[in-house]
Amino acid sequence: MDATGPAARAGGAVKIYGEGDAEVRALDGVTATFERGQFTAIMGPSGSGKSTLLHCLAGLDRLSDGSVHIGEVELGSLKDKDLTLLRRQKVGFVFQSFNLIPTLTAAENIVLPLSIAGEKPDESWRQQVVDAVGLENRLKHRPSELSGGQQQRVAAARALVSRPEIVFADEPSGNLDSTAGEELLGFMRSAVDEYGQTIVMVTHDPKAASFADRVIFLKDGRIVDELVGPEAGEIYDKLKSLEA
Repeated sequence: MDATGPAARAGGAVKIYGEGDAEVRALDGVTATFERGQFTAIMGPSGSGKSTLLHCLAGLDRLSDGSVHIGEVELGSLKDKDLTLLRRQKVGFVFQSFNLIPTLTAAENIVLPLSIAGEKPDESWRQQVVDAVGLENRLKHRPSELSGGQQQRVAAARALVSRPEIVFADEPSGNLDSTAGEELLGFMRSAVDEYGQTIVMVTHDPKAASFADRVIFLKDGRIVDELVGPEAGEIYDKLKSLEA
């Protein structure tokens, strides 16, 4: 990994959908830095632009104006093929829907990004990740034979097994019950603390956001506040004030 500078950053990021009367400014000049080895949550009222920001940072959507970098690479300068390659090599994803391949076992799903790239996993790291998510005795099971929480842990393990520079998580605990959600978030927290992983997560849940080192708040496509070392209560209060 390139260990200098921030893991990702946005500069004057603008994203416009539609045109004329139907124009929506989903992002309106967002500038933010995401340091390595830090867990950042992005929050805001519905329609604030949080998922759009995540998707543009991750190279899943292109900006209308401004810039996004992963490491030293400016995503807007990349052709689609190079962008796909960068996402495969440097980025991990955990979505609300688990996006597992139903015909593959848990073990095969976990190493899928590496298999696609024609690479072999670092076996000791793969084992560490499997141990951390508590899936050792479920590796031969297909997604349909796993609970929702287990499926999401497979998805989280898949995001980490290639040791990406940064992991983007979109409502990762959104489909889980509170116990499974806390287990997943605890694993993500330990991936940051113990392995120096960088995670950027969109969530609407103050409890989930309290696992992060800092929370960025968006409203109407702009960053309006941030909290460092936040507790669930103060996150809840801040969200309430933004929705007022």
